Parts: sequence; structure tokens; C-alpha cells
Amino acid sequence: MMRLFLSLIFLVFVSFGAEAQPVTREKVTAALPKLRELARQAVAKGEVPGLSIGIVYRDEVVFLEGFGVREMGQAEAVNADTVFQLASVSKPMAATVVAALVSDGVVTWDTRIRDLDPDFSLPDAYPTAQVTIRDLLSHRSGLAANAGNDIEDLGFSREEILKRIRYTKPGGSFRASFVYSNFGFTAGAIAATRPTGKRWEDLAEEKVYRPLGMQSTSSRARDFQLQANRSSLHVRVDGKWTPLVKRNADAQSPAGGVSSNARDMMQWLRLELGNGRFAGRPIIKESALEQTRRPTIVRNVDPKTGVTGFYGMGWNVDFRERGVEWSHAGAFSAGARTLVHMLPAERLGIVILTNAFPTGVPEGLAATFLDEIYAGKASRDWIAHWNEIYDDSFGAGAQKQAMAPYASPPASPSPPLPLQAYTGFYQNDYVGDVRVIESGGVLSLVLGPAGRRFPLKHFNRDLFLYAPYAESPGWTVGVTFQIGPDGRASQVTFENLDEDGNGTLKRTRVR
Repeated sequence: MMRLFLSLIFLVFVSFGAEAQPVTREKVTAALPKLRELARQAVAKGEVPGLSIGIVYRDEVVFLEGFGVREMGQAEAVNADTVFQLASVSKPMAATVVAALVSDGVVTWDTRIRDLDPDFSLPDAYPTAQVTIRDLLSHRSGLAANAGNDIEDLGFSREEILKRIRYTKPGGSFRASFVYSNFGFTAGAIAATRPTGKRWEDLAEEKVYRPLGMQSTSSRARDFQLQANRSSLHVRVDGKWTPLVKRNADAQSPAGGVSSNARDMMQWLRLELGNGRFAGRPIIKESALEQTRRPTIVRNVDPKTGVTGFYGMGWNVDFRERGVEWSHAGAFSAGARTLVHMLPAERLGIVILTNAFPTGVPEGLAATFLDEIYAGKASRDWIAHWNEIYDDSFGAGAQKQAMAPYASPPASPSPPLPLQAYTGFYQNDYVGDVRVIESGGVLSLVLGPAGRRFPLKHFNRDLFLYAPYAESPGWTVGVTFQIGPDGRASQVTFENLDEDGNGTLKRTRVR
């Protein structure tokens, strides 16, 4: 399992048990005490360290509260103003920013990227020549899902990563396959800003955050770190929520780098549910904004119901008994889970921000709230349901399964060659330069422009292990050397960088 940077698309599989009934203010109001109690219970049971929830109904903020703590072991409580990292809930917010540029006539949704950036390239020539902003923001460019993700941690800049995705292999067919790509999405958003000569982060503030009064919202990691009232990221270590690492997502800021609080996000929901109007004022033309929620490509077909789910630009678009629904979830494997879910016909929207991964609390709370509104009671224990899904896919069991090949050493392991047989410099166009060094009888990797160093642990002959994920200290992956005729390694393959076939690097020199 690769480190998680994506939005969790599990919402496509959910089937809320309630039949469609008219939503009324009375029903919404009646569901709020139950939602509040369920959130309190989730914190008390240790489902998450902290969370905040905001709900808008017919242009009014009807619920805005925080629960739990910002960081385990500390006393500071989460409230409506606590700033969280949004992970992939950044995508629908980025789509709003690009919609503002479309509204202003800076670009159109179908502007070709090559007309904005002549140096941009995808892996294949035809998509490179034809790909548009719409294609990239709807994940139908054909770019592989992991393209750019696996080298982001090595310290490459956004500009360098967007150059290197041309060296990846396609993950799907152009305009025919939905392949969720953080850096494909980022490329589309960044290209849309080029005619302005301004940086993405500045335009997000200018076009959306400031006009809506979102004073605690930013697309820069440093702004998040300067917030006094901010939440830490948490992962489970020995069964306990632990604030282990920080996450800087500036390289993929449009796709995953926004930080905000529940109070600010209510302003954004009001804009979205108002189809571009906010507090009686037109901010973005409806004709530009509505395109982001229009079905653009088939996202999946639910295997249980046969119902088709769609993706617009930055939004999951689903048609259920209650009518059309817009949603997006987000996650960092470093310790974030977020969710936005809207029912536009009812002008109802909910945002849930949490500071832990893996957990199904956001989906569980939202599903329960909507059940309460439509049926007066929950059709099942939704938090338990979603926790099981996340535990199975990303919990300790999933990690154990991924590490199974290395759980026990071979019965009769072969010793390595003399360590100098492996040392030297290795390179490919995607990963760049990697150095293998020896010191004190231990091999180490030196990776990326930041020169991060990782010790190698011998496993069997020319296979070594290393631990690349700071948020998962016990997680090791394989590094395999291929020995040439001269008795020295001629290439090396990194298991965690090889998901799309880009993990093999050729030796360039010995020293």
C-alpha cells in the first residue's frame, strides 16, 4: 500500500437507508442534538482525538461546534475556529477558485493546457496536445493515479514534479477512464492561473477566501503552522492516537494543501449552495460554477446496487433517492480525515473535519445525520460500518498484510555481497539521482533533493529493506539490487516507487 494522498471515494458505495422525504427546518433541528451526542461519543470512545462539524441549511449556519482535543496529551480543545488540514477536500475548493477564473473570462473549462503552458507534457503525445482544464480536474487525462505522489516525499518542488510526470506510464485511457490523480488535478489548476501571472495561493485568497471572509483559510503550509488554534495530525501507534509527523502539501496545494476551520467552510458552502451568490452578492457566475458539479465521467458502478457514480470537477456527483448529491472526502495517511457533503435541492450541506487516520467517523456522522433527517432514526451504526471499511483497507491489518513478504526472514538467508558491490549513484528521469553509501558496515540510501537518508536492513542476498514512511515507523519495503557481470550492482528497484513501473534506477557511476 502506498502512502495515502488521495480523496477516499468510498462514498460511492454508501446506501443510506432512508426513503426520500421532504426536508424541513424542524427535521434538521430535531437531528442536531443526536448528531452532537454522537460526535461526543466518538471522541469519548477514542474514535478520533478531535473533530469539528458545520452545517448550513437554506443559507443559514444551523450547527457549528468542535469536540475533543487538538492534540492528544494536550489540554487545548477543538472548537469551531480550530484549523484543520483538509487533504483532498481541497479539490472542490480549488474547483471554486478555477470557476472564478472562468467566470472572469481568464480561461474556459475547455482551454487546452498546451495553450497555457507550451512545456507541459503527459506520457503520450495525443493527450498532451489535447488535454484541457476540464480533463485534468475531472481525472480523465489518463495520468496514472500515483504519478507524482511517490516523489513528492523526496522533496521535489511542485514545478519539478509536474515536469517529471511525463516520464510515468499512463494509468488509463484519455477521456475514457476515471483515474484519480493528485498531480493531474494540480496541473490543471496551476495552468488556469498562468494568464494572470499570479501564484495559485494568491489567487485562491483573492478570488474566494477574502471575498467570503474566510480569514483562517490558506493554501500554504506555513500559514497553517502559524495558526495558534490548529489541530495536529494523528495516527495509531501501538493502538494509541499519536501526533507523529507534520504534513506539508504545498507541492499539490490545489489538490490537497488547503487548511481551514468549520466556521470558514460554512461561508464556502453558502456560496456553493447559492450557485455563486454569497450574502446576496454575485461572486462567481452560476454558469461557470455549475460546470464543476456536472457529471463529466463515470467514477464507478456500485457493485451492490448497480448505481452509477460520477465525477464532475472536484466533486463526486451522485443521484440517489434524495436527488442529486455533491460530496468529496479527504485523507492524509499522516493523520487527517475530512468530508463535505451537500444536497443542493434542499440547500443543505455538512462539513466534518477530523485529526486522525484511519477512521470512518466523518462518513459515519454524515450518514447518521441524513438518516435522522429523512427517517427519524439511523438505519444502522454508520460509524462502526465505516470504521470497519477503513480498518480493513488502511488499518493495522492492511499494513500487516502489505508487509507479509518480509514478516519473517528466510529460513536460510543468503549473505549479501561485499557492501561496496552496491554503493554508488543510480538514476532515472522520474526519481532522479539516488546514492547508496556505506558507513560503519551499514548501507544507506540518500534520496531526493533534500538528501534524506534511510538505513538499509539486509533481508536476503541482494534484497534489502527500508522504512520510507515516517507516519508508519514499522512499515518496511523492499529494495532489490540486480548484479551485473562485473559483480557490482547494475541497477536497483524500489518497491514503493515502482507501483507504475518507475522504481528501477540504473547505476550511473560507482563513486
